[in-house]
Amino acid sequence: MSTPSTPTIDALRAWVLDFSTDAPEADGTATWTSTTMVLVQARSDTAHGYGWTYGAPACANVITDLLAEHAMGRNAFDVPAANEAMHRALRNAGRPGIGGYALSAVDIALWDLKARLLGLPLVDLLGRARDAVPVYGSGGFTTYDDPQLRTQLRGWTEQQAIPRVKIKIGEGWGTREDRDLARIRQAREIIGPDAELYVDANGAYSAKQAIRLAQRFEEHDVRWFEEPVSSDDLAGLAQVRAATTADVAAGEYGFTLPYFAAMAPTVDCLQADATRCGGLTVWLRAGALAQAHGLDLSGHCAPHVHAHAAATLPNVRHLEWFHDHVRIENMLFDGTLDPAGGRLHPGQGGTPGLGLMPRHDVLEQHATSTVSAGST
Repeated sequence: MSTPSTPTIDALRAWVLDFSTDAPEADGTATWTSTTMVLVQARSDTAHGYGWTYGAPACANVITDLLAEHAMGRNAFDVPAANEAMHRALRNAGRPGIGGYALSAVDIALWDLKARLLGLPLVDLLGRARDAVPVYGSGGFTTYDDPQLRTQLRGWTEQQAIPRVKIKIGEGWGTREDRDLARIRQAREIIGPDAELYVDANGAYSAKQAIRLAQRFEEHDVRWFEEPVSSDDLAGLAQVRAATTADVAAGEYGFTLPYFAAMAPTVDCLQADATRCGGLTVWLRAGALAQAHGLDLSGHCAPHVHAHAAATLPNVRHLEWFHDHVRIENMLFDGTLDPAGGRLHPGQGGTPGLGLMPRHDVLEQHATSTVSAGST
């Protein structure tokens, strides 16, 4: 009896897409009016898989110039082998930063491709640990006025019944403490006493400043304090964690497992972003590392990248239902997930892979460039 030929990775294509925000946005340390996505298509014969990162346009050329030759021609089922080959190829170019973003997008596309080739939702290929994954509404930008903040928070808590929300604080690199506290108070008034309230300073504070402010917002029952200080300041994270009642979280800028291992003792919940850290291959390993330290893992941004993999981990706390990325992913893809009730149900409809298909009209409208490697 003849056996079917092994599917190989034949080609990679990358689009740089630019999406304007629906309003000016800022957190404690940055402002922006548009978001860039680099979307990757991996092809095996007539099958396609998709992955993406939210990073600089230069990621696209890293994919075709540095990574493609180390993925193409490989068995499409051997995703960890391709990941390792691409990782090694970045030794001199730089694994953290743009190199890591590019590798991540390709890895995600390869997992999507493998699951599509096998006709399985990715969560069923990997194996479920849970049927649903909790999410929290994330936005609350420092540029929002009172009506904008009220509309967004009520949209999550009342219209979608998401029972946990996060706002940005640390405005002006921590120089607007009074407004930070006023916005926390306002957010609690909007969402009521039952929903969980989270805050994210994006590293804007010093350790002592963060501790002093955290003591003041305890009266508003803030449960989650993300990046109270720079995520590079591990000693500062540990100080804040020891002095406050809110759970301290960080990790979104992690690119390697040693980074996560060093951070784990300093936080209450470890964060990781599959669009940065090395794709779903490394994100799943970060989940195991967190579990070994007695911690939960929270997925940072890009919820449709993380949903299937998150359902395979017993120690996932939640995913970030981030306003910018939810808006972009809903615009670009058919098959996006519904967060009603504060939970996602990946793979429920049985669609293979991540369950998403790009809308080509949106792709054409927002693409600023495209590059390819391999036969097209």
